[in-house]
Amino acid sequence: MADLSTSRKVKMPKPLRHGDTIAICSPAGPISKDKVNGAADVLRDYGWKVRIMPHTLGQYGNYSGKDSERYDDLATALTDPEVRAVICSRGGYGVVHLLDSLDKLDLATDPKWVVGFSDISALHALMVRHGVASIHGSMTDAIRRGANDKDNARLFDLLQGRRDPIAFATDPRHDRPGIASGTLYGGNLAVLADLLDTRFDLLRRDSILFIEDVSEPIYKIERIMYQLRISGILPSLRGLMVGQFTEYHPDASYQDMNDMIADMVAPYSFPVAFNVPIGHVQHNVPVIEGAQVTLKVTTGDTSNLIYWS
Repeated sequence: MADLSTSRKVKMPKPLRHGDTIAICSPAGPISKDKVNGAADVLRDYGWKVRIMPHTLGQYGNYSGKDSERYDDLATALTDPEVRAVICSRGGYGVVHLLDSLDKLDLATDPKWVVGFSDISALHALMVRHGVASIHGSMTDAIRRGANDKDNARLFDLLQGRRDPIAFATDPRHDRPGIASGTLYGGNLAVLADLLDTRFDLLRRDSILFIEDVSEPIYKIERIMYQLRISGILPSLRGLMVGQFTEYHPDASYQDMNDMIADMVAPYSFPVAFNVPIGHVQHNVPVIEGAQVTLKVTTGDTSNLIYWS
C-alpha cells in the first residue's frame, strides 16, 4: 500500500439511522458474555441491529482469539457495507498485533465508526492514518448501563451525527486558562507512545491532544512526557486535555500525577484542562478522534470542548 497522508482532512463516517447494523468485536482481550449481551440488548432497544462477530466471546490465552481470528472479525466488520459502526467489547492488549494486516484494507471508501478506548487507541491511530474519524468512548461494560446513561446518550448522539458541546468542571489548581482551536487526537498515553515514529503515530504536532492512562507509575508517564518534549510534539501543541490517570501510587517525587504533568507543561503557553472526564472511570465522555474543535479552558466553574459545524 502506498504511504498515506498524515495531513489530509479526516472524513466523518455517515451518521447511523434507525435499523442500521452495529458489529461488536473483541480485537484485544476476552470479554464476558453478560457484558456483550447486555450492551447488545441496549443497542437493539435503541433501534439498531447488532451483529456479534464470531470470535467476540472467544478466548485464546490473553486474547479473545488467535491473531487471525481477531483480524477476520475486524476486517469483515470494517469492510461489510451493511455494518455502519464497530463497537469494541473491551481493551486489554492485542490490537497492535493486527495493525499491519488491517492497514492493507481500504478503510476510507466506505468508512465505519470505530468505538472504544484503552488499547483501542491503536485502532483509532489506524483509522486516522486512513483519514477516517473514530470515537474514543464507551465499550460494552458501560453501554449495558442503558441509553439513559449520559455518556451512552452522548455516544449515541455522536453516532447519529449530533455533536453537542462538552462541558466539564474546571481544576483551578492545575488548569491553564485559554482558548485554542485545532484537530483533536489522543487516547491511552502508553499505547500511543508505543506507536511514536511509526506510520500509526497519532501524537501529532500542532493538535489539541487528550491523554489518559491506568495502572502506570508516575515516573513512566513523566518519561513519556519527556519523550513528547524532546520529539517536539509537546512544545507544538495548541491545547492539552489531561484526562483521568487512575490506579497509580504516589512516589518520592510526586504525590499526584497532575502535579507532575503541570510541571511538564509549565514552560509552554497553550491552554491545559485537567481532570477531564476521559479514561478508565465511570464517567468517560466520548470524543471524536480527528474532529475540528475549540477548547475553552476558563477560570469559572466549567470549561468546554466545542465541535466545529
